[in-house]
Amino acid sequence: MKKKTKSFIKKLLVMSLLIILYSYVLAITNLPDELVIFEGEKISMKTLLGFNLKTRDKDTIETASNNNQAISKSTGKTALEVNLFNMINIKNVNVDVLPKTKVIPVGNIAGLKLYTNGVLVVGMSEIEGIDKKRYKPYENTGIKEGDTIIKINEQQINSTDELIQTVNLSEGKDIEIKYIHGEETKECSISPVKTSDSQYKIGLWVRDSAAGVGTVSFYEPSTKTFGALGHGITDIDTNELINIASGEFVTTRILNVTKGESGNPGKIQGTVDNQTNIGKIYKNTKFGIYGKIDNLTSLSIDTSKEMEVALREEITTGKATILCSLDNQKPQEYEIEIEKIYTENNYDNKSMQIKVTDPRLIEKTGGIIQGMSGSPIIQNGKFCRSSNTRISK
Repeated sequence: MKKKTKSFIKKLLVMSLLIILYSYVLAITNLPDELVIFEGEKISMKTLLGFNLKTRDKDTIETASNNNQAISKSTGKTALEVNLFNMINIKNVNVDVLPKTKVIPVGNIAGLKLYTNGVLVVGMSEIEGIDKKRYKPYENTGIKEGDTIIKINEQQINSTDELIQTVNLSEGKDIEIKYIHGEETKECSISPVKTSDSQYKIGLWVRDSAAGVGTVSFYEPSTKTFGALGHGITDIDTNELINIASGEFVTTRILNVTKGESGNPGKIQGTVDNQTNIGKIYKNTKFGIYGKIDNLTSLSIDTSKEMEVALREEITTGKATILCSLDNQKPQEYEIEIEKIYTENNYDNKSMQIKVTDPRLIEKTGGIIQGMSGSPIIQNGKFCRSSNTRISK
């Protein structure tokens, strides 16, 4: 009986230890690589016992006494060191502290055209050779879906057409491919296969551009920059963030609004064909897309609506408004309720949970639908960032 009890206690201790280790591994994995905050804003991180934050630049970031918070004191770039029991360095989090600024909330729907840096691998398939045999030229090369091919035989690849042409010119000889996997640049060799139509193929499906519509969040007058969507644009096949080389920002004409219902999130459909240029897109991040506006009149922005950006700790639960356009007219404000604020969420842009309360918006959309992410939220006369939020049922 004693042996069974000891064995049970031993197993219980081992299981408890594994659960604790798993909790720490999960907490470390969820630590962000980088943070972008405003001057005076607090940084809160979900940490466990023994986690400590240590700043490298006390003039820019000051750690709070409870060791899981930090306060930005001035603008600049620095890093926070996350360590365990002040002995083991777990991770360095890069922090970019931006100056407090004023922006103009926009809320217009606009068109987006993105062009990749290289070509994005979105799929793989067997090739039937001229001998009727099946081949997988990409096999054992290390290339995966979501990788980006940037060079073949040291020649820059900027489009799908360039890749096809370069592969055909090889006439079946081995080609050297340089590609980006995650944050690493890698190289491999592939032997193209000749098909029955005398084309050479490597079995990779690639894409060099993407297009769609989304909501413009804000315009920053001093720099003429804009932010939109509130989340990054990912490839529909790989679900990876698209690494862009450039992009166009154009007006759009809303064609249809599908109301959201249970099991159907709803969406805004628009066209980007034959529309007016607004500006250029230069960055696609997990927090949204950013660029510069060249044609301000095309957005019909009311420059008198400039307001401060609210720090996260300034946002409170309660009433607020959301700004959006759903009928090719000027954006309108609709009432919402901020139900919860995620002060420790530094991993994506979901900073709050909201509930749409305005009957006009509920009648039109049923809530927040696809295409409305990025709609600016306003509370107490301040811009509370975009509506890429968790929406309550």
